[in-house]
Amino acid sequence: MTELTALPVNGRRNMLDKALDLLHAVSVDAAGRQATELADECGVPLSTAYRLLTSLTQRGYTVLDKRTRRYTLGLETFVLGQTVAQARGLTGVARPILEDLAAETGEATLMAVLSGTHQLYVHYVRGPHSVSVTGSPGTLGPLHCTAQGKVLVAMSSEKTQRHLVDTLELTAFTAKSITDRAEFRRELTKVAQQGWAVADEEHEVGIRAIAAPVMREPVPLARAAISIAAPAFRATVDTLHRWLPALQDAAQRISLVMPME
Repeated sequence: MTELTALPVNGRRNMLDKALDLLHAVSVDAAGRQATELADECGVPLSTAYRLLTSLTQRGYTVLDKRTRRYTLGLETFVLGQTVAQARGLTGVARPILEDLAAETGEATLMAVLSGTHQLYVHYVRGPHSVSVTGSPGTLGPLHCTAQGKVLVAMSSEKTQRHLVDTLELTAFTAKSITDRAEFRRELTKVAQQGWAVADEEHEVGIRAIAAPVMREPVPLARAAISIAAPAFRATVDTLHRWLPALQDAAQRISLVMPME
């Protein structure tokens, strides 16, 4: 479950913060959630939760199942999501290219964008093998120990990169995860110079990946990153390197079809 982060206003959350916290909490379970558990998780009185959820439901951002008393996301959230996706070029234009890449390499392909202190997965294409890396669009992932995350940080603005390098929590997901800030800086410098990144079982044991940026032209910054991810028993680091030309070609093709921001 993604951790909720409320925006402080004079040290306290205002009503908008609380409503957004509730909306976010509703989104984590497709089956819906009841007001009592939402109030408890978001740290708001039940009466406040009911009042805010009623407003969200009236506006179409949530839906209340009167039988189960569970709230789920409403169509207005879909409309907002589609608006963002269209504006940032995250709709279907990239998926056929990722499908071609998955067919060529025989492995899963993913696309992510920078979202605060995480990467946000926006596309996932499963590989054809029965054992394949899985991904869930709409979920968040770490930056310091994934191939896509490294690319997104290394090819972000100088201000953004400096902030992330100084403040990211460098969690040790595996024995290979980068947990030292100086090492993280060196890794990002390497990624920026070569234009791609590898994650060798750094986020999950048994998973390797290689990623390349989808560039924002003419400014040399990454709009997104795409990756090929595979089980380690089927893909060595040398295998990842052999896929690099196809990966970079796919990233270039996506950059050409994504609308200008």
